[in-house]
Amino acid sequence: MRQRLPALGGAPISRLLVIGLMLLLAGCASPPDRPTQLRQALLGLSEQATRLLIEEPAWELEAREVVLLLSSTEVEASLPIGQARFEESLTRALLAYPAGPQVIDWQPRISHAEAPAGQWLLDTRLVADGPELRLSDRTLLPYRLELRLRRPEDTRPRWERTISGAFDADAL
Repeated sequence: MRQRLPALGGAPISRLLVIGLMLLLAGCASPPDRPTQLRQALLGLSEQATRLLIEEPAWELEAREVVLLLSSTEVEASLPIGQARFEESLTRALLAYPAGPQVIDWQPRISHAEAPAGQWLLDTRLVADGPELRLSDRTLLPYRLELRLRRPEDTRPRWERTISGAFDADAL
């Protein structure tokens, strides 16, 4: 003979447990909170830079076989963005790219001897590209992101691009 658990408010406890478990699992499976405005602005710029970097250069190998050595990013002090924050955003975008390259934080102490064919050094520089632009409802901060890709033993870039835009000051 099958025994029922005592009812609570007309519903058996087993149903309440199943519903509670389903709600808990649904909460775990829901998408994360939207990024802050600053994270969203930096993420958009980083994703655009990543697309250019992965899709434009004529790689000798497939992108997933490339090792990108990231040098320290120069971020102009007049921009209210920290160097570490921008580097984190760019690194995340590079790592998130499907079948993208391996990414390593490069340090100047690494030898400048001839690197394997798949190793490339990415130099980045984020600078203010003019004065603040005051609009009726917001202030824009023009920027220029310079990307230079070179072999670790080279001093001159083999590929370079510039991305220009403006951050909404309220987002920063």
